[in-house]
Amino acid sequence: MGEQYNAAAWLVDRHVEAGDGDRVAIRCQGRSTTYGRLQQELWRAQSLLSSLGAEPGDRVAMVVGDDETFPSVFLGAMRSGLVPVPLSTMLKGGALGEMVADSGAKALVVSAGFAEVVPDLLAGAPAVEHVVVSGDATVQTDGVTVHRWQDTPAAGPQPVAATTRQSQALWLYSSGTTGVPKGVMHRHGSLEATASTYGRSVLSVGPDDRFLSVAKLFFAFGLGNSLTFPFAVGATAVLHPDPPSPAAMTELISKEQATLFFAPPGFCAATIDAAPSPDAFASVRATITAGESLPAPIHQGFAALTGAPVLDGIGSTEILHIFISNTPEDQVAGSSGLVVPGYEAELRSDDGAVVAEPDTPGYLHVRGPSTAAGYHDRPEATAAAFLDDGWVRTGDVYVRSEDDHWTFLGRNSDMIKAGGIWVSPAEVESALIEHHSVMEAAVVGGRDETGLETVIAFVLPATGATVDTEELVAHCRDRMAAFKRPRRIQVVDDLPRTATGKIKRFMLREHLDRP
Repeated sequence: MGEQYNAAAWLVDRHVEAGDGDRVAIRCQGRSTTYGRLQQELWRAQSLLSSLGAEPGDRVAMVVGDDETFPSVFLGAMRSGLVPVPLSTMLKGGALGEMVADSGAKALVVSAGFAEVVPDLLAGAPAVEHVVVSGDATVQTDGVTVHRWQDTPAAGPQPVAATTRQSQALWLYSSGTTGVPKGVMHRHGSLEATASTYGRSVLSVGPDDRFLSVAKLFFAFGLGNSLTFPFAVGATAVLHPDPPSPAAMTELISKEQATLFFAPPGFCAATIDAAPSPDAFASVRATITAGESLPAPIHQGFAALTGAPVLDGIGSTEILHIFISNTPEDQVAGSSGLVVPGYEAELRSDDGAVVAEPDTPGYLHVRGPSTAAGYHDRPEATAAAFLDDGWVRTGDVYVRSEDDHWTFLGRNSDMIKAGGIWVSPAEVESALIEHHSVMEAAVVGGRDETGLETVIAFVLPATGATVDTEELVAHCRDRMAAFKRPRRIQVVDDLPRTATGKIKRFMLREHLDRP
């Protein structure tokens, strides 16, 4: 057994013990929570969960918004050796019930704003015995004991569980872009690993930083942005419980003087479209994007709007955060950037051989210190993704340039073979977005009348713009080879997304198949 180590103690107790208990850990809707107060909230959560009969290793399901309750319960559970399982607050009860049942959790913590999902959730997760509600809401349950978080009494110091860096710490469910979500099991050491690699070497985070993330805490990206990175250095996380909008987030950046802003590419596009005052971003020293490929026009437009570097990168739930990224010193629009120090990346061919030649597509494999232990109860999926030598098969197709910049071409299942030649959806989408009438685009492979695969584009118009599809075709003709050009362009009012903001291309393909 390794040396005793607990991630929650490292993230919170360490600052209090160093005399920094008065530093502000959280700002939420005008309220401040210091590290000293946060530690007491962890004790309170530990005491409550213990009273419910939770024992080390037990899972605690969470459908909790981005407010002070999330870090209190999440880290409190980990401090006791329990395994918090944060779930998407954007899903319906039935889908949540499937994940709660899969996790085996007997306790559920839910924010009042999501109380309506509880009946359907419990119908699909009959093993749940206790529901803890944060906020004012009446929860309909049958045979399940309901507790109010606000009624939980304060507690004195609680023990830190005898965990190690290898102990299970948390589960995150994959975003489900290709099917049923899988429980990704992470260790206590993984959180610090992301902070000491990406957080330190790329972002140079410090105690005076103020972090604001569009991605919510239930998502691996948001968890690092709004919990791991700020708490690792005694900085401040600015939490926003409500659904994000460009207007609300722009106002919050200005009001809270955020220094690091995290947003998916689609949100950056919507913010550019909203045309806010550049003055609102005066405090921002960098914007970080991930979750989808960031087209070069959006990269350049957001950098121009904010007057600060835009650092696009790629991460995954399986790796917990970003492992390839642009840096403040080196930004290449349209590229995911350089491998983050501490990680390794390589491309492999269909037969598993390493693709050593630059500018040659291959399947991305990654190895690093924050890799998950595997998927819960999915041995075949675990064996397919987590290889024996520590490499993780990501499911992405990339190319690497001569100077080691890595560029996303598409997911394995998203690549299109038109005229016998592979086409990258990301490349076509980037060209479409260059047109003034297009805010976002999603490209998939479809079949023409002869049954051959061809390129199909779905475009979301910019505010106040009318998309002329013939004009878009001409626009693409000037920018790419004939086999890459969309053979059909469909204007849509919205693009289907996962709970974490990724475009569900499989749904677009299914739409094409309908009569």
